[in-house]
Amino acid sequence: MTWRIGVDIGGTFTDVAVVNEADGSIGVTKVSSTPADFGRGVIEALEQAISRYGIKPDAVTLLAHATTVVTNAILQQKGARVGLIATRGFRDILELRRSARADLYDLFQDPPSVLVPRRYRMEVTERIGADGKVVIPLDEAEIDGLIADLKAAEVEAVAVSLLFSFLNDDHERRLGERLRAALPGIPVFLSSEVLPEIREFERTSTTAVCAYVAPILESYLARLKGAVEGMGLPAPYVMGSGGGVFEIEESLRMPAMAAESGPAAGVIAAALAGQQTGRPNLISFDMGGTTAKASLIRDGKVETTPEYEVGGEGSASRWLHGTGHPIRVPVVDLAEVSAGGGSIAWVDPAGSLRVGPQSAGATPGPVCYGQGGTEPAVTDANLLLGRLDATSLLGGELPIDYGRAETAIKEKVADPLGISVEQAAASVIQVVNNAMAEALRIVSVERGHDAREFSLICFGGAGPLHAVALAEELEINEVVVPPIPGAFSALGLVGSDIRRDYGRTFFAVLDEADPAALEAVYRDLEVEARRMLARTGIDEADWVLERTADLRYIRQAYELNVTAPARIDTAALSMLANGYHDKHELTYGHANRAERVQIVTLRLSAAARLPGLTLAQKISARAGSGSEKARRLVWFADTGRIDTAVHERDRMAPGDTLRGPAIIESLDSTIVVPPAWTARMDERGFILLTRAAQAATTKGDAS
Repeated sequence: MTWRIGVDIGGTFTDVAVVNEADGSIGVTKVSSTPADFGRGVIEALEQAISRYGIKPDAVTLLAHATTVVTNAILQQKGARVGLIATRGFRDILELRRSARADLYDLFQDPPSVLVPRRYRMEVTERIGADGKVVIPLDEAEIDGLIADLKAAEVEAVAVSLLFSFLNDDHERRLGERLRAALPGIPVFLSSEVLPEIREFERTSTTAVCAYVAPILESYLARLKGAVEGMGLPAPYVMGSGGGVFEIEESLRMPAMAAESGPAAGVIAAALAGQQTGRPNLISFDMGGTTAKASLIRDGKVETTPEYEVGGEGSASRWLHGTGHPIRVPVVDLAEVSAGGGSIAWVDPAGSLRVGPQSAGATPGPVCYGQGGTEPAVTDANLLLGRLDATSLLGGELPIDYGRAETAIKEKVADPLGISVEQAAASVIQVVNNAMAEALRIVSVERGHDAREFSLICFGGAGPLHAVALAEELEINEVVVPPIPGAFSALGLVGSDIRRDYGRTFFAVLDEADPAALEAVYRDLEVEARRMLARTGIDEADWVLERTADLRYIRQAYELNVTAPARIDTAALSMLANGYHDKHELTYGHANRAERVQIVTLRLSAAARLPGLTLAQKISARAGSGSEKARRLVWFADTGRIDTAVHERDRMAPGDTLRGPAIIESLDSTIVVPPAWTARMDERGFILLTRAAQAATTKGDAS
């Protein structure tokens, strides 16, 4: 019997999901996250999971980990002391940034703090032109002085970003060789290795981010690797932001790829669930303790974006630009809002109710956890409305202090607004639902998709509490609740392939491009990718190389990514142009098919396929055995408080159908089924929620 294990660190809990490779059965363990030392929580969770499920360490074939180290280091400004070397005259590019602003009319909006202070930004005499030719040769006599300055500054990492090095990397490569020889033990990141692509600011920013987080990521992963190997487990893989895992060594070559790894894992798990339930079109909704994330899966494919801003408000609202530090790496396309179970409810000076962005987090957590929290959170509101058990959560492992939560909402929300405690709690839920519905619209309606054509799959500890209300807001008729929704992102880790993305800028107008030159660039990328795949030890028959290209109309400033044929010839160029016109029409509602199309960047995705998993929750209950365990008064938006049956998910059998109102409880989550909805358990443990009038005609299970 062999196992795969996934570990995901959340703002409130650290989750471990285990999967038996023989029968696909899954299990979950949750412990409180340990912000002072996240690795401690990871080890504690692994120890509990191994003990609970009787797993022998030498029977674990894959251990995958989603880490928050990269994002936290930037948000908390606790990264390394970095030295940045730029072309003479361009040391301030990180401060000059772009003109993009999150709020056009806020004259006092400040950009995020620069990761590399000016005293650590240095220049070297050299110049590559926009055509890739040398304008000013590299002055190698200056390099010894740069090395001396870097040593005097006691930098912990070095970033090198020279002008137009993506077209000609000779100067960067020669400078990098000298630096690496003179500064052993100090990581040196060259922009031509990190991101050989157009756009000087984004390339410099991505390189600087890699250098800024590399020492802390390396230290964390080294400690974690030592600890898990000491337990007899294999070295962990790291989840990437684009939806694949890779080795620790690969993550240290490109640390920016590890940003947003947890949310990406959840979307990968959602896509896997869609495949197994026959639902290729899904909107994924992940609500944890701190944030809520939404993403779109169409025809079984996860949508990605080539750029993301980490830090600042960009980490709270994915669609804002100009608030964080851009990283040009593939990232699962998410809309993210500061709305989680731990989001704090408060009344602003104008007398308006707000929820978030502040969060109670893992410490002290919501007031009802009884761990010192004093500010009411969304979880406290759900508790007071009867949607959560008033005595305990996590299967009885987390006692609940109902009275303290009631007092906090009364004093901090109800009294300032002059309303009852119940009205205050209901208002908190309505405010947070409105914020999360906006995230769902961002990834669907604003991307040109009709949300009514999709099913909503919800996960995260708080996702099933709010999912139906959000589905009603977007007129979605079906909600899918997978097994172990509270640890679903961890489950996505064990269902991901080993993957790495590569790119290289190549300027050409399509109808003038040389197919042989394009093919040569793709083949160079494939050589690099095959070296990475060979290190995985996975058979070459399970390697998958997929080509895409970033295209735009001439004079456009931004590109769209289009699938490229496996071999580039004249016919392939026409296919690329037509694909771009179609993508432009889908995205923006129009296309100019008479306009010439320009190639900007060629991309390659390389994956090593792991053996497929069929996920299934062990169901011991038999039909007719009954799952109802209690009744309580629960508040619903359309009815107020009404008598509601409370069911235990572990006692539901395949085919069991519950008509709302109902509450379904399990170790890791609680599902709210309003009066107008019906819940049905399928053979694999997925619960399908449909509007009651449509239950008879809902989609069938993938049995």
